[in-house]
Amino acid sequence: MALWDLVAGGAAARGGALIAGVRAIPLSSLAGASCLAGRLEALRGRSVILAVQDPLAAAIAMLELDGVVRRMVLCTPDLAAQHLPHVARSAQADVWLGDLESVAPRVDGLALAMEPDPEAVPARVERRATCDTEWVLLTSGTTGVPKLVGHSLRSLTHAIRESTPEASIPVWSTFYDIRRYGGLQIYLRALCAGSLVLPVAGEPAADFLARVAGHGVTHMSGTPSHWRKALMSGAAGRFSPAYVRLSGEIADQGVLDALRAAYPGAVVAHAFASTEAGVAFEVRDGRAGFPADLVAGREGSVDLDVSRGTLRIRSPGNATAYLGPDAPPLKDAEGFVDLGDRLELREGRYYFAGRSGGIINVGGLKVHPEEVEAVINAHPRVLMSLVRSRRNPITGAIVTAEVVLARDAAAEGSPAAQERLRQEILAACRATLAAHKVPALIRFVPALDLTPSGKLVRADA
Repeated sequence: MALWDLVAGGAAARGGALIAGVRAIPLSSLAGASCLAGRLEALRGRSVILAVQDPLAAAIAMLELDGVVRRMVLCTPDLAAQHLPHVARSAQADVWLGDLESVAPRVDGLALAMEPDPEAVPARVERRATCDTEWVLLTSGTTGVPKLVGHSLRSLTHAIRESTPEASIPVWSTFYDIRRYGGLQIYLRALCAGSLVLPVAGEPAADFLARVAGHGVTHMSGTPSHWRKALMSGAAGRFSPAYVRLSGEIADQGVLDALRAAYPGAVVAHAFASTEAGVAFEVRDGRAGFPADLVAGREGSVDLDVSRGTLRIRSPGNATAYLGPDAPPLKDAEGFVDLGDRLELREGRYYFAGRSGGIINVGGLKVHPEEVEAVINAHPRVLMSLVRSRRNPITGAIVTAEVVLARDAAAEGSPAAQERLRQEILAACRATLAAHKVPALIRFVPALDLTPSGKLVRADA
């Protein structure tokens, strides 16, 4: 079944729409409208790079291309031009579908280059699926060169539950760009059941939340860092969601408690999901980590394994493979995806300790930055923090922390008040953490940088 078939029997039949700014496209109208008009048939069976800056045009194009093209590569707006030849070669792309003023149409090997209309225009469209389209997402590699991750529509939608006809129509939105895995999940959920308010690149959090409120958004998702930024903006109270979702980073108790306080009537859920592994599970009990019985008594089609100290996932939501001639294997010999997320078991619950590759080595002793951040973020006057290493001639490295204070604490900006807060945070760290994990330096900062996918930038100084 192609995406259009899901939409026609789901959100389109229930009055759903794609909304961007003042533009709203009823999904039912796409039965007789297209952003490609008579050009869609020229793309049938091809491998297409979709590189449209405008999120609404991209949302319509994805819906139209599934079942038509052999492969669809979703390029994010921030993709560097120097990486386009690598992307095109790895995907064996022969069509560029995007903004023609860019340099991409000059990439070798592209037989066609065309630009979609910014909105769907009335046209005779035959919604005819002739292949199972491979959806290709980009994820950053350690060198900055993107990896290409292949999915099917089935793997992308395996965790989406069908809504009942009696259920209210959800209005979804997300801080993610819909060309990234987290945003694509929300795009597909909305198309199956309701409407989607699209984010706009560079839009301030306060303006976005005002727009979200104006459209009556009921379901909202983002990374923990996205949500901390929203809480910091002072505009989080402008809307009243029924469902708040976190994914993409470790959801510590501090951000979960803050969201429950901000939205007491909402379900606050955090999900473990990644581009390669797909959606593994969702936790709704308001606590960080996840119950151990999710592993011991797992039911259904998702297998979780923690026997090696990291979370390994085998499920229908796993990606199929990395693309490209030199691509590494995505799954191990047992069919599991392991991204190196380390776990600790405490009192019948698993907690994420951090990534295997992000460990700070203090005199031969290991420190997971996320573990220290969780303790700092639990302080009631802290909004978010970033722990990193700093070189030290004696121990090799020391632990440092940059801390963003909540708005009320930041307003009390006297040196004496900040020093009291610093000592309170250090006391909490000493009471909870081993001595080598306690930050040697805490610095208060007005904000922390996020990657384009909404995660903390973790490059060490």
